[in-house]
Amino acid sequence: MRRHELSDKEWSIIEPLLPRKSRRVKRVDDRRVINGILWRFRTGSSWRDVPERYGPRTTLYNRFCRWRASSVWDRLLEAVSEAYDGDIVMIDNSCVRVHQHGAGSKKGDLAIRAWDSPGAG
Repeated sequence: MRRHELSDKEWSIIEPLLPRKSRRVKRVDDRRVINGILWRFRTGSSWRDVPERYGPRTTLYNRFCRWRASSVWDRLLEAVSEAYDGDIVMIDNSCVRVHQHGAGSKKGDLAIRAWDSPGAG
């Protein structure tokens, strides 16, 4: 098991809640797929950058989207949160700040407008 992959305890909580519908194709291992999806979100990378050890990136993306549409992720989060009973800490990325160069400021304009005094330049 790699450092940030699901532990056996986490897998025992999640595994019974996963859909079992077969699409007549040999199914890629659910644990491996979930580890790949989690790797993608932990690193903030694109689907193309997910290591091959987690399976085909199209499988990861399709399963993520399908499970999102059918609320599987909501059920998994609820079950894991319940099992850890307040011992889990989550960080919401909505508080991540954008660097000034990524926020559309003009080149060479380094003044922070919110700190400028009214009427100044």
